[in-house]
Amino acid sequence: MKTLATAWWVYLPALMVVLLIVSGAALFSGCYTLKQGAVMLGYLNRAVPLESLLEEGDTSGSGVQDEEAEKTRRFVEQVYDIRRFATEELGLRESKNYTRYVELDRDYLAAVVSASAKDSFTTHEWWFPVVGRVPYKGFFNPDDARKEAGKLAKKDLDVWIRPVDAFSTLGWFRDPLYSYMRDYPVHALADLIIHELFHATVYIKSNSQFNEELAEFVGSRGSRLYIESRYGSDSDEYRAQTNPNEDNAAFVAFIHELIARLEALYSGGGDRETILEQKALIIKAAQERFEAEYESRFSSENYRFFSTLPVNNAYLALYRLYYAKDNYLEELMTRSGVDLKTFIAAAKTIPKKGDPRAHLEEALTGAR
Repeated sequence: MKTLATAWWVYLPALMVVLLIVSGAALFSGCYTLKQGAVMLGYLNRAVPLESLLEEGDTSGSGVQDEEAEKTRRFVEQVYDIRRFATEELGLRESKNYTRYVELDRDYLAAVVSASAKDSFTTHEWWFPVVGRVPYKGFFNPDDARKEAGKLAKKDLDVWIRPVDAFSTLGWFRDPLYSYMRDYPVHALADLIIHELFHATVYIKSNSQFNEELAEFVGSRGSRLYIESRYGSDSDEYRAQTNPNEDNAAFVAFIHELIARLEALYSGGGDRETILEQKALIIKAAQERFEAEYESRFSSENYRFFSTLPVNNAYLALYRLYYAKDNYLEELMTRSGVDLKTFIAAAKTIPKKGDPRAHLEEALTGAR
């Protein structure tokens, strides 16, 4: 089972929609899209209807398969119920997403490469049709990801590779579930599905940061509402979600403190060599403080890994991408006095051009 302790990136699904325009790949990005798209289409062709999993049962009389069948039944029921909640109670786009299932022999879907300048948070971007510019590039074969990372490192960039467990095709295909998801706790499954269904509902071209911040916010909020409505706020399921979320919030806050220190360094001038030396000292000091203060900050061991992580700008830039440091969306929703369904309805009206934050705030003002 993939746990939050070792896989905080479970909630950082890459939006690799480039893989989903294979029909026009030869006209656009050639070898990369054709290769990755062929793998993705292979997965889609192997997908089976979700309900077919219910045919699994115990034929040996041992009871072992009966237990597995019960686990599968709960998984299927949870998926369909989360989808109903997302579309009927939150107003997300109705689709056939997450009605099919693919068996894989690993616990992640793809490896995603990100890169950033070493002396600033200027991210490296790739351009693809339909989605525009994005600050990541995904590979189904991790060796291909490592090769891409090597090329970027030779350009004197900070590079990071992370596994992801899902991405949205924005309605181009039926996004499937994968076998490793059967082991996810129900709150994690709800977060993932609502996050990705939101991507298929609202997407602003060439605005990755806003897209990811918005989907992260809706996925987290929507998952909490789902668990509360189905299990209650005094349930084990609710507590299983709440405690990790509190730790995650503390971790994100710490990362943003580190980012702020580095941003001040990068904007302060000085020669590059001195900046890089100071950068290394700031990161080292932050990791030492993190380890020293760990017990007072966290209730679990899930984030202990950060003390020895080879932190660089590409890693930190992920938190700038997915988590707004100003908590803008939470504050905007509270100030607007609307529920999540109304918030999502307002997000659907955001035009393709202009400042999406300003448009969202204007839409919510009219929704009150």
